[in-house]
Amino acid sequence: MKTMIIRPRENDDIPELVAIWESAVRATHHFLSEDDIQFFLPLVREEALPGMEVWVAETPSGKRLGFMGLDEAKVEMLFVDPARHGQGTGRRLLDHARTLKGPLSVDVNEQNPDAHGFYLKYGFVQTGHSELDGSGRPFPLIHMEQPA
Repeated sequence: MKTMIIRPRENDDIPELVAIWESAVRATHHFLSEDDIQFFLPLVREEALPGMEVWVAETPSGKRLGFMGLDEAKVEMLFVDPARHGQGTGRRLLDHARTLKGPLSVDVNEQNPDAHGFYLKYGFVQTGHSELDGSGRPFPLIHMEQPA
């Protein structure tokens, strides 16, 4: 998509961003059970989206395509509407973050090889590994950073 706007999250974005999160997770996080998704859903809706720096990618007409949550230079969340996967939305969000923050870091679920490949292609390198995710659940993480 040639024309895309990236802007800060507004409070009225949250319901649609939660819907993008859920559809993207269902399309890519096959290792999560329904119980896992229901565990994370209120955390995303009530804590992560309202509580962190979130950037929204949308069309000029206002259709939200995806979003990215940052904690300083760490990408905490990057989710794109599955209908838009492979069309440059994630790359544009990362470009925006890199412009704002410099070299970025990210943790990727080991069980999500498409995301791992996406970040490798973007230039991230693996710097570490954890057996548990940030919630202490048994979803191994690959720690990645961009070279300076």
